Amino acid sequence: MELKEAFDNAVAASKTLPARPDNETLLQLYSLFKQATEGDINTGNPPGMFDFVAKAKYDAWLKLKGTPPENAMEQYISLVKQLGEN
Repeated sequence: MELKEAFDNAVAASKTLPARPDNETLLQLYSLFKQATEGDINTGNPPGMFDFVAKAKYDAWLKLKGTPPENAMEQYISLVKQLGEN
């Protein structure tokens, strides 16, 4: 199966996981998805410090800066597979 197809299948599977992941795992899924689909984050306009959710998402994605999209796709697929087995 092609990587993009496997990634798309993992994205669909992430919406039907048997249990809702914890917030840290959700941030990891979010950041891997964004890195895989959009590449490096644009650091020009970070969210305000009182927008805690947006700041957490921004920081999680920023940690992946420089990660190739293909690598982010592979990590996303692996994480969703792991979550589906629990």
